[in-house]
Amino acid sequence: MKTHLNTLFVTTEDSHLAKEGEAVVVRRGGQTLLRVPIHMLESIVCFGHVGLSPYLMAHCARNRVSISYHQPNGRFLATVRGSTSGNVLLRKDQFRASEDPGRCLALSEIFVRAKIHNSRVVVARAVRDHGDADGELARCVAYLSGCLKRASRVAEIGRLRGIEGEAAKRYFAVFGSLLRNPEPGISMNGRSRRPPRDPVNALLSFSYALLASDCRSACESVGLDPQVGFLHTDRPGRAGLALDLMEELRPVIADRVALSLINRQQVGSRDFTVEDAGAVRLKDDSRKKVLEQYQTRKQETITHPFLGEKVSLGFVPLLQARLLARTLRGDLDAYPAFLWR
Repeated sequence: MKTHLNTLFVTTEDSHLAKEGEAVVVRRGGQTLLRVPIHMLESIVCFGHVGLSPYLMAHCARNRVSISYHQPNGRFLATVRGSTSGNVLLRKDQFRASEDPGRCLALSEIFVRAKIHNSRVVVARAVRDHGDADGELARCVAYLSGCLKRASRVAEIGRLRGIEGEAAKRYFAVFGSLLRNPEPGISMNGRSRRPPRDPVNALLSFSYALLASDCRSACESVGLDPQVGFLHTDRPGRAGLALDLMEELRPVIADRVALSLINRQQVGSRDFTVEDAGAVRLKDDSRKKVLEQYQTRKQETITHPFLGEKVSLGFVPLLQARLLARTLRGDLDAYPAFLWR
């Protein structure tokens, strides 16, 4: 039996969270908006101007419920958590592996190949389901297949990152062609991140922020240090391992969320604002649509390719973190990435 705990997303500006008995209470202007028992939560994710009482922070720390703060556009700011969990020996194994160029390259190759594989599946499914009149998508599938082969023969990590970048550029070059009957004004011309320059990029950036938060929590849950990665080099404030872990899951979870919202016309031009500098942002109310679709996607059941068990997609980051921990401890010969089918 598996227990899938929940994430409480708080997007209401000027709301305040407090402890009331064994529950988390969300209030705004003296009105109670929501009450959730603490034992039902794994994490609390706050967007924008949201306050928390110190008593609630302490209560969450005791119950191992992480709290993270994000800008309204989803960009991570900070996290609050209790004492570090997990086996110190595991973290030492992680640190030693991160200092070993050979192990870094081996793990990074697996992360990159899995990301390219899953990106190729997204495009191939579009060809299968909707056709490919001009062959653009088929050419992208072939190009990604070539990147997969090249990624398995690299001798240094810089070249591997280059291949990953080439694959991502080609993938996002055709991502706009995966949109089916979008509303006017919804289009994409390549990937733009800081800031996003169109609604699709704004949607992707927000979805990636949600996935990164889940992967960070997964690393912490199994005792890994989310800051110390292998593909993503150490940088103050960057959760390198969480970013490593989410690479293979971007196409499967976050990209599919964005495509579903647009293709079902659940979001349109009305859900975005354009700032003076050209940055495109999701409106406050529209973020709730993304959160709902993200949670719905996480509840979908799949068969895990390595374990052979039926699990929800929302459980996959934690399973992958556990498999990575077993690999670092030496229980597995190689990390079994999540390969979508």
